[in-house]
Amino acid sequence: MTEYRIERDSLGEVQVPANAYYAAQTQRAVMNFPVSGMKPWPAFVWSMAVIKRAAAEVHRDLGLLDTKLADAIMQAADEVIEGKHNDHFVVDPFQAGAGTSHNMNINEVIANRANEILGYALDSADKPVNPNDHVNMAQSTNDTIPTAIRLGVLWRLDELIDTLQHFVDENNKNAKAWDHIVKSGRTHLQDAVPIRLGQEVGAWSKAIERTIDKVKFAAEGLRRLGIGGTAAGSGLNAHPEYHSRMVKKLTELTGMKLYESDDLFESMQSMQDAVFFSGALRTVAQEFTRIANDIRLLSAGPTTGIAELTCPPVQPGSSIMPGKVNPVLAEMLNQTMYHVMGSDHTVNMSGMSGQFELNVMMPIIAHNLNEMMQVIIGSVRAFTDKLIAGLQPNKEQAEHWLERNPILVTALNPIIGYNRGAEVAKK
Repeated sequence: MTEYRIERDSLGEVQVPANAYYAAQTQRAVMNFPVSGMKPWPAFVWSMAVIKRAAAEVHRDLGLLDTKLADAIMQAADEVIEGKHNDHFVVDPFQAGAGTSHNMNINEVIANRANEILGYALDSADKPVNPNDHVNMAQSTNDTIPTAIRLGVLWRLDELIDTLQHFVDENNKNAKAWDHIVKSGRTHLQDAVPIRLGQEVGAWSKAIERTIDKVKFAAEGLRRLGIGGTAAGSGLNAHPEYHSRMVKKLTELTGMKLYESDDLFESMQSMQDAVFFSGALRTVAQEFTRIANDIRLLSAGPTTGIAELTCPPVQPGSSIMPGKVNPVLAEMLNQTMYHVMGSDHTVNMSGMSGQFELNVMMPIIAHNLNEMMQVIIGSVRAFTDKLIAGLQPNKEQAEHWLERNPILVTALNPIIGYNRGAEVAKK
């Protein structure tokens, strides 16, 4: 039988699991939003915990928060940053607007763990650290959540870039090794002039290199933080130095290049930086969709199709047809990239749905951005290691199709002209 303790908030008493670090407001969110069964992405927990950690230190240094309480909050936040209490972050991504439930989940976990560090039991009536007054000091959901969205994306940016670059590097090995193979080009899905297989495959690498540039460029806008705007952008209840000190402290704690916002009101009203970054991820998905489709077509057959490439056989392709092998990694990549593009559509719709001083759709913006990054990282890594690294050319088949291609006559255009060339092609 589950044991409970009683926690209280402004609405009254709530039963909370006895060993949970979270408290009343988190429990209410759990009861109110049993939607997807999903939990917050680690990046969203990490980024919020870093903000709480920085705020405690800044307020301690400003003399606004008792040193003993601040140190306990900082220690508790460091534990969350290290991933030690992930089981206590339980609010569904589909939750109350703006992310108040997620913010309070973080505040309550850090507060109760800080109280425990100070020697107080979870059910103690005189716990000194309060989630609102101390952990959330000079903060609002309205400025912490958009800041956390930015930090969470930046937290995994290098991993994303490295994954895309890994594809480029592995694919370039193939392009170099296959550059001697001359084959038929194809436009409109019909025969076209000859190209080298290395040129065709090498263009995939160049396309992804260009998406890397777009992702890096889009990420720059996320480095501008609006922490310190509090509820509406005016900085109500925050020390005049709080914003600048927070950006400096977050830079120190994360090792990231971060900037102060030049307009705290805009930083809370507008989600355009997040939407713009999402658009860059959509471009990544668009290019990988095209590349995966090319591989599926070029490996089609193998006896009745183009079959100029052979995908590595990683698993049986049919439950009824013995010996069948399918391009499963390319199929997987298509599915994941469609998911990314759908998530981008959600981010785009959510970005335009803010009103006045706040965008209440931030929880799903955060969730989808983190999910898009995870799905791209996981799928592209698998696609690169399990397909691209083992992809093989079929030189004989490529040359066979090229020999039968009447469009080779195009090379004679300067000599016999287009119209006579067309007659030759028809024959």
